[in-house]
Order: sequence, then structure tokens, then C-alpha cells
Amino acid sequence: MAKKSYRQAVNEAIAQEMRRDPTVIVMGEDNAGGIGAPGEDDAWGGVLGVTKGLMPEFGRDRVLDTPISESAFIGAAAGAAAFRAASQHSQCLYPIFTHTPGLKVVLPSSPYEAKGLMTQAIRDDDPVIFFEHKVMYDDEEEVPDEAYTIPFGEANLTREGDDVTIVAFGRMVGFANQVADSLEKDGISCTVVDPRTTSPLDEDTILASAEETGRVVVVDEANPRCSMAADIAALVGQNVFGALKAPVKMVTPPHTPVPFAPELEDAYIPSMARIEAEVREVAAYAR
Repeated sequence: MAKKSYRQAVNEAIAQEMRRDPTVIVMGEDNAGGIGAPGEDDAWGGVLGVTKGLMPEFGRDRVLDTPISESAFIGAAAGAAAFRAASQHSQCLYPIFTHTPGLKVVLPSSPYEAKGLMTQAIRDDDPVIFFEHKVMYDDEEEVPDEAYTIPFGEANLTREGDDVTIVAFGRMVGFANQVADSLEKDGISCTVVDPRTTSPLDEDTILASAEETGRVVVVDEANPRCSMAADIAALVGQNVFGALKAPVKMVTPPHTPVPFAPELEDAYIPSMARIEAEVREVAAYAR
């Protein structure tokens, strides 16, 4: 065990934690040094040299200089410690644009869908709002190398069953597919409808499936008020009410801003457990 100064001990602890966890950053005055200044590619290491040597190892993206404004970087540190993106960047705003006549609104649910729908959007002469879900950027599946298009206003049935219709949007389609596969083992067969576009909306496919199964669960990551979930529930209730065997269920977040903390955001977003519970509930109604 070596003798170390107070300064060295603090420096070593920070360095070891930065090696262990790539999300750890250092912010403060004179940590990274001026870019383009002559001399060694290092910095003073803070006013008292505590962070000396961190910038060369971890780079200027993780060792950050700040203005002489303590209230600013303390606030930034608090925000960084909370991680995630909160309501500024995690909201699902497609219902707002769907509300506007003349706009086409696209919500891809997979890499294959994303390429085909993006190609169609580029070729379309009308204004198109194309919503990319940032959590899905690393999802992978087989996608053709050649160009192809997926027509707007034509829903995709990703699963077909007789008991319950699940209408899901964007990322929630994958959740619904997994729930449908799981419930199939228990004898509950589900049709999963991916509308692909909310404007134009393939009402015929949604209503035909709802009429066939008599049970509908709508899964929407957007807030519940004035949402696609509410729109689909009203559409089904207004047009095929006589065929329904159970109330239409909506699985959505609560009507609150997206929380900042990761644990709270995970609880906020519709989960596969919640989707499965609602599907089981409507499936239990008399057949």
C-alpha cells in the first residue's frame, strides 16, 4: 500500500470510477485547459491540480471546462446525475401533428419498416412528419439492400389471432408482438395491428380486426389525453360497438410530464407486463 496525498487519493478515485463507468464525467474550472494553446496536451487539472492527468486519458468530452458560474455547472451536474432526457426529449408528439390536416405522419416500428417508410416519405409530394424513436436506433433485423417503399395508410398485421386485437404504435409494436407470442402459449391468440402511419390512418383494417375479435387493447406511448389511443378507442366504439365483447382498453403513460429519473421513466412507459394484464382482462370476458 503506497503513501498518497489527499490530492492524489481524490484524483485516483475519480480516474478509477471513470474507467469503470463511461457515464461518469468531470466538470469544473480549468479541468480541460484551453484548446490550441502551446505546450503539452494536458491541463492544469482544476484550480488546485486535483484533476491533473484526467483529460489526456478520458478526453475533452468527459473532462469539461465550465464558465466561472458555479450555479450553472452545479445545475448541469444535477441534471446529468439524473440522466435520461425528461419531457424535453422523451415526449411522443405524433398526436399533435396527426391532428393537423394535410400532414402525413409516419411511425416506423422496426428497421425494415423504417427504410421502406422513409423511402416512401422522400418520394411523397406531400409534407411528411417522420418520427424516429431514439431508443430503437440500435435495433437490428434483416433489411434489403435495394430500395423499396411501404405505402402510407396501409396497416401491417404483425400477428394474427382470434381472441384480442392489439393496436400498437411505433416502439410499442415490438412490445405487443412479444406479449402476443407469450399469450399464445396460454391459448390466447392475438392480432397485432401496426398502423404504420397515423395520417392517413388505415381505419378499415383496424375496424375489421376489432369486429372479428370483439376485444381491443390500444397501446400508445403518447400521453392519454387527445392521443392515438383515445382516437382508436373512439373509432372502434363508434363503428363496431355491437361486435364488442369487452370494453376497449388503453395502455398509455399517465397524463404527466415524462419523469427525469431512469427508474421513474421506466415506470412511466407502458410495459409488456401492463399490456399483458390488459389483454388477459379483456380475453376473460365471455367468448
